[in-house]
Amino acid sequence: MLLGLLFGLAGMGSSSAAIALPLISDDLGVSVGVSAWTITLYALMLAVTTAVYGRVADLVGVRLPLLVGVALMTGGAIVSALAPSFDVLLVARLLQGAGAAAVPTLGIAVLSARYDGEIRGLAFGRLAGIAAALSCLGPLIGGVVESQFGWRAVMALPILGLLVIPFLWHALHNEGTGARLDIIGAVLVAATAAGVVLLVQSPSTGMTVAVAGVVLLVLGTPAVALRVRHRPHGFLPMSVITNPVVVRSALAAMAIPAAWFALLIAIPAVLVGHGWQPWQVGLLMVPSAAVGLATPRFAGPLLTRIGGPATLAVSGVLVSVAMVVAAVGAHQVWSPVLLLAVMLATVSFGLGQPALSAAVGDAVHVDVRGVALGVATLLFLVGGSVGSAVVGGLGDVVGIDWSLVVLAVLPMLGLAVLVPMLRDRPGVLAAHDSL
Repeated sequence: MLLGLLFGLAGMGSSSAAIALPLISDDLGVSVGVSAWTITLYALMLAVTTAVYGRVADLVGVRLPLLVGVALMTGGAIVSALAPSFDVLLVARLLQGAGAAAVPTLGIAVLSARYDGEIRGLAFGRLAGIAAALSCLGPLIGGVVESQFGWRAVMALPILGLLVIPFLWHALHNEGTGARLDIIGAVLVAATAAGVVLLVQSPSTGMTVAVAGVVLLVLGTPAVALRVRHRPHGFLPMSVITNPVVVRSALAAMAIPAAWFALLIAIPAVLVGHGWQPWQVGLLMVPSAAVGLATPRFAGPLLTRIGGPATLAVSGVLVSVAMVVAAVGAHQVWSPVLLLAVMLATVSFGLGQPALSAAVGDAVHVDVRGVALGVATLLFLVGGSVGSAVVGGLGDVVGIDWSLVVLAVLPMLGLAVLVPMLRDRPGVLAAHDSL
């Protein structure tokens, strides 16, 4: 529950901050479009540094990298709240995102080391449920705080994560392999990951970002391949990137955050465009927070019964349905239908995120579990960038409703990736019964 709280506070760095963009643009003298870079850069650093934290945790244990991450997140939040200019705000958001990236990967690593069997499935489900609930509350909390204290107080909300660390101290192990960090490999992986995220977000951020993403990706991909071949036990172990369970599970799970981030952007855009206030949009999402808290009650048992890959399949079907429902709600501007879509997506997140963690954690050796979870989390967060990019970019061309229909296809592609892992007939039948 404490790790879920910390996870949720890291997620609120984007879900609650998005509410403050209009005031930021007015106060610091930039357009609303330019102010969106405070979200883009946060998401970029959140994605590209996850694998770094995971690998460092393999080497020195969880305690030190988590402390560094939370300290960076706190420091970035403080500077963001006090930023005298937009340039300072952007730098602060970079630091904040780089720190927040420690939370999802290392939180899962803590639970993987602490629990096993059915208890671990329950723990993963509770972590995802609490994180999803707080993310659902992010727009409401951000709207209320903004209306009472201004946008700077919204930026300071992640500071609360520092208060959680003392209660987690006893659960943070500091044992690792003791090997040295492959710094060159870390830089190459981070740069290549940055290229992927920039390229994915370019439909909503412009041609310059697209070019930068292509350059980083084209140069970084062969460099990473050569580094892995030269150092198969370096920063990105060969045993991780050639593990089919890790790769297939992560690719299939990308559809879940894609839907989640798409709804966080689409629903406020649709409702505020029809006269709703931001705090009213946040209030609409409160019931989905209750759904997030209730999901672990069946997520853990389902994960234990049918396994990670089959649970990912169930999650993919649910999130595809959620996107279709959201498209109908966006087209007709029906708030109850939009709420139903968020609820379905919340359940999907509560099932899919722990299923990904369980599948990846069980598929690799403990010495590389951290970096494996980091790589999986990286692809998971890239999925979120896909969702926001599709709604932000394609939504301007064909409408938000049709952009959500496009995203409904993504989980079906994920199911196709999972097919080789679902050949075990009992697992498939169990997943079918669950559906």
